[in-house]
Amino acid sequence: MDLVTDIYRASARFPKEEVYGLTSQIRRSSISVPSNIAEGYGRRSTGDYKRFLSISLGSLYEFQTQLEVSKRLNYLEESEFEPLNNLSKEIEKMTNSLISKL
Repeated sequence: MDLVTDIYRASARFPKEEVYGLTSQIRRSSISVPSNIAEGYGRRSTGDYKRFLSISLGSLYEFQTQLEVSKRLNYLEESEFEPLNNLSKEIEKMTNSLISKL
């Protein structure tokens, strides 16, 4: 959830011409991460939960790519990029660990 709120705040400063492009994409991919985790958990089936965790990871990788593009286009300063990137890597590790434990 922190990743979602942090990227919404950071992307609010993206250029206006990106509203329907990168801004929309990075926001959608970030919100997809906790949404898929919640949906999978709500299915009450280990198999479904693992599947939705995997989908969540796919959204996270998409987010990480879009985050890097944002930095390369100078839409994000290094000081904004690093905490977001570190948080996404931590979420990646936790999700992979959870999948392994299930």
